[in-house]
Amino acid sequence: MNRTTLSLIAGATALAAVTGFAALSSPDASGADPAKAAAQRPVERTTLLCPAPSQSDLADTAYTSFTPVTQGVSGTGSAELKAAAEQSESGASGKDKKGKKGKKASAKSGTPGLTPKKPGTPATAEASGADAPALIGTAQGTFAPGWTVQQTTEVAAGNGRGLQGVDCTAPDTEFWFPGASTAADRTDYVHLTNPDDSAAVADIELYGKDGAVKSTVGEGITVPPHAGEPILLSTLTDDRQDNLTVHVTVRSGRVGAAVQALDQKLGGDWLPAAADPAPSLVLPGIPKDAVSVRLVAFTPGGSDADLKVRLASPAGLITPAGNETLHVKSGLTSVLDLGDVTRGEAGSLVLTPTDRAVPVVAALRVVRGKGDQQETAFIPATAAVGTRATVADNSDKGTTLSLTAPTASAQVKVTASAGSQGGAAATQTYTIKAGTTQDVQIPVPSGLKGTYALTVEQVSGGPVYASRMLAATEDGVPGFTIQTLPNDRGTVAVPEADEDLAVLQK
Repeated sequence: MNRTTLSLIAGATALAAVTGFAALSSPDASGADPAKAAAQRPVERTTLLCPAPSQSDLADTAYTSFTPVTQGVSGTGSAELKAAAEQSESGASGKDKKGKKGKKASAKSGTPGLTPKKPGTPATAEASGADAPALIGTAQGTFAPGWTVQQTTEVAAGNGRGLQGVDCTAPDTEFWFPGASTAADRTDYVHLTNPDDSAAVADIELYGKDGAVKSTVGEGITVPPHAGEPILLSTLTDDRQDNLTVHVTVRSGRVGAAVQALDQKLGGDWLPAAADPAPSLVLPGIPKDAVSVRLVAFTPGGSDADLKVRLASPAGLITPAGNETLHVKSGLTSVLDLGDVTRGEAGSLVLTPTDRAVPVVAALRVVRGKGDQQETAFIPATAAVGTRATVADNSDKGTTLSLTAPTASAQVKVTASAGSQGGAAATQTYTIKAGTTQDVQIPVPSGLKGTYALTVEQVSGGPVYASRMLAATEDGVPGFTIQTLPNDRGTVAVPEADEDLAVLQK
């Protein structure tokens, strides 16, 4: 959302790109010949931020780093994850919010010393307990284009028990989280992580069924340099609501943001930021055995939105009986309970305007299991795969890749990388028919040892949306987590520029 453009008066084009923040060269508009079509160039630097995984002593966290092989990238590079409190090189104290000195990056302190060796092969690390801190990652050179880090935590018991997963995110200045809660059974935290040398200042706004929730505590929250800060939502207001939309805006600096939603009865998971407000949205990869699906939507503009609700099934687009539309009042969080909408088949939710186009944000809360053996995950509206998207930490069992083409048929190439401990990459191409969702048969790497990454590339046709589910049953509880696969922004458009000495004569 932050975009900075540098105009070159004369000379060569310069490129410096960071995931979520790009500095580009552009031609001078001085009457010279128009610039040639912009070329796609690999980014040279990527920053990713991982929130502190858990406050439970029963938590076991796995980190997986992966960079897909990108054509046109040569030379050397590096990628590294470090504890947030240890990032400062400009005189910061290196202390956490409790005043304790930051711990060195090591397995003993709960901080992974994760350093990938080469693109195309995942690197893994582990941490245990409640001491694992937020992490700040930087990739440069050959490791930067498409770099992804998956953080997966298994909590054996207690509040939020089950499987919790999140893709470490790029820093930005605005985030929307429909689907949060301050209900009595829920413990939701907004995690803010600051990668920069100066403090960031952020505001957190809450919107419920009656509109904005009164709170002054959420204004002007300071996140120290190179630090992570979890904010408990229930401390921002006395109003207890089942469904909230959280809006994070940054006054100065930039942060990474994610919501950790923990339920006393229904497990928990990470709620990633939803895609930017748009009139039409896709929420891909609802599990076929989901017993409860809840849509939470919000429109930030001054107009109400009327949405047509459809399910992209393996057979095509269908309208859920009794839930054909959703009216979203401006500034109010709206909810639609869809029950077991998938009925044993793969599915994705497709939202489109019934008449006029009004930007909306949305997310799904999905529940699997029966009785007191239930678990929760979230699916935010997401961007299309585009050129390429990647997700890490897949295993030979328990991984489901869901692909949907809501408007037109598409061809997609899926590559399973080499394993983190051995194995050869495998590739398969699929055709997804218009209006359908498919849970595809993943091409598991031959001789697989460890975990692998999945890279999805658009070959032809209409836009494709994707998500990946990890599932692991423990003591009868169907633990699972879902991550969407938006475009990895591994390349950036760089216009060509020519010298124009005429500007020096004016």
